[in-house]
Amino acid sequence: MLKFKNPERIATLETPFWYYDMDLFRRTVDAMVEASRKYGITVHYSIKANTEKRLVEIIKDRGIGIDCVSGNEVKWSIVNGVEPAGIVFAGVGKSDAEIVYAMKVGIGSFNCESLEELEIIESLAAKEGMRANVSLRINPEVDAKTHKFITTGLEMDKFGIPRRFIQKAIDILRKCPHLTFKGLHFHIGSQITDVENVFANECRSAKAIIDIFEQEGIMVENVDLGGGLGIDYHNPDSHAIPEFDLWFRTLRENLPLRLGQHLHVEPGRSVVGQCVSLISRVILVKEGEKKNFVILDTGMNDLLRPALYGAYHKIENLDGKGRELRLYDIAGPICESADVLAEDRVLPETRRGDLIAIRSTGAYGSVMSSSYNMRTPAYSVFSD
Repeated sequence: MLKFKNPERIATLETPFWYYDMDLFRRTVDAMVEASRKYGITVHYSIKANTEKRLVEIIKDRGIGIDCVSGNEVKWSIVNGVEPAGIVFAGVGKSDAEIVYAMKVGIGSFNCESLEELEIIESLAAKEGMRANVSLRINPEVDAKTHKFITTGLEMDKFGIPRRFIQKAIDILRKCPHLTFKGLHFHIGSQITDVENVFANECRSAKAIIDIFEQEGIMVENVDLGGGLGIDYHNPDSHAIPEFDLWFRTLRENLPLRLGQHLHVEPGRSVVGQCVSLISRVILVKEGEKKNFVILDTGMNDLLRPALYGAYHKIENLDGKGRELRLYDIAGPICESADVLAEDRVLPETRRGDLIAIRSTGAYGSVMSSSYNMRTPAYSVFSD
């Protein structure tokens, strides 16, 4: 059950709001940094998971780089003190303006996701009289065994350069004097819980692709295996900090590196997912024909994941201690049938005004929120 550091203060606040457990966040980041040093792996935080300024500042202060997927994410990182050389810029649709800006500030590398993008960056670099660092995102054709909307490494996905185009990519690199090849990038999906098997498969596929490039005389300096480490949405208190050590050990044991090669990863969800809960109040409890509905003052405008791909979040009635257990659907106030946060959940008897915690919302919660129905988005409250 979620426990507040300052419950008296929390009880007076208007809902909904995102509650940031800053102690847990710092412990999570420290655990990741410790594992990265132990296994010699460079970390870039995937900022698309959560762009909250306070989190970015702590991440930057720990010496962690940033993985961006838009020009505004690059700008936000730099505004918050991240060294440009520690930024990698991925994404399937970078605009010309985004590319030129990122080149001029001196980011570490563009993770290029198509042959066409390589040629565009070469053209823009030539026009600006600059050189651009590039890595190639190759689709490794590895099944992440996760939801189809967060799988990125199969041949039908829009991400990455297909393996059959590797030789074409090498030929383009050889013809582009304004590009500096930095390495290879892979990412197979998100919320991966079968860590040892899935990431071992990624490593084996990556090794085969690295060998192709080096046999062609293209030395691969950096190997970026992306992110994807999952969190425990069902038991957030029992598994508050993800298994960074297991993930990093699996990568090092399954991907042999030659002298001079460096291994990179790009975690997002695993860094911030468990550190935030969405706090709401019950507007009313509605008795239906076949179901009873708990109607909250938050919904899909704040937390889109359940409506978008049926994501599970543990839901707790913080005021229901000692009450009889009952079965409810948990819904929001948005005028959409999809605005259901959970179905068939057992909660203590729930009443108007009860405080509700929706757990594990730190990743892809606030960043995906909107003002749909002209609702005011949830604001942030910090435990410290």
